[in-house]
Amino acid sequence: MAREDIDELRRLYSEGSKHSNYQVLPDCLQQFISSDDIRTLSRYEAERLKFIKSTISFAGCTVLDVGGNTGFFSFEALEAGAARVDYYEGNPNHAAFVELAARMLQFDDRIEVRNKYLDFQDERPESSYDIGLLLNVLHHIGDDYGDPELSVEKAREQIIEDLVGLSRSIKILAFQLGYNWKGNRNLPLSATGTKQEMIEYLTSGLRGSWEMLRIGIAERDEQGVSYREPTKENIARDDSLGEFLNRPLFLMRSLSLG
Repeated sequence: MAREDIDELRRLYSEGSKHSNYQVLPDCLQQFISSDDIRTLSRYEAERLKFIKSTISFAGCTVLDVGGNTGFFSFEALEAGAARVDYYEGNPNHAAFVELAARMLQFDDRIEVRNKYLDFQDERPESSYDIGLLLNVLHHIGDDYGDPELSVEKAREQIIEDLVGLSRSIKILAFQLGYNWKGNRNLPLSATGTKQEMIEYLTSGLRGSWEMLRIGIAERDEQGVSYREPTKENIARDDSLGEFLNRPLFLMRSLSLG
């Protein structure tokens, strides 16, 4: 592999932006670029992937990865046998990173890199997918994409509408949502910022469109972080975990396509 390609991977990954350094490298890229060579701020990608794969098999599936960042979940899906991944990412450096990495890994015939934000209102997915990955994207409506004039109340409504619309294109969806609209803690999407409130908001809003298969709640112990079924203990907000680990991980089945 050409040295200049490896150097370009490092440069693209490290190029600064609001959402840079958000994902660790997938195992398959470690042959080209070491995690020691770059600065990463993990959002517990491996731990979330483990929970997703405990319920969902990617083998032979078509996958839609929206807001795919530097491609951790896209590449892991391909490594797990996905037939094809359509990857959407508005950041040009992230998209270029994934495009170059896919060529180096000889995955370029199985992944379509689309350097754009998916407009959930005017641009539905072009085809149906077996699996969708929509992880920590929709709370950026009105910021990274969508109408910047939205109110927080309208944003809450739009998030539900977008998810209902996706139920007509995706059979199974892995989904997470931040508590703060546009990532701004001064613009909370919920009154209490609790896991229970988020679960109720989504289950009530999506009733008739999506069936909740599993909900993963992050727990930390001496072994590290893992996602487990909700319990009376872990459903309580734990500020020591930080805002990100308080976000439930939802696995949902479309009632239209299921």
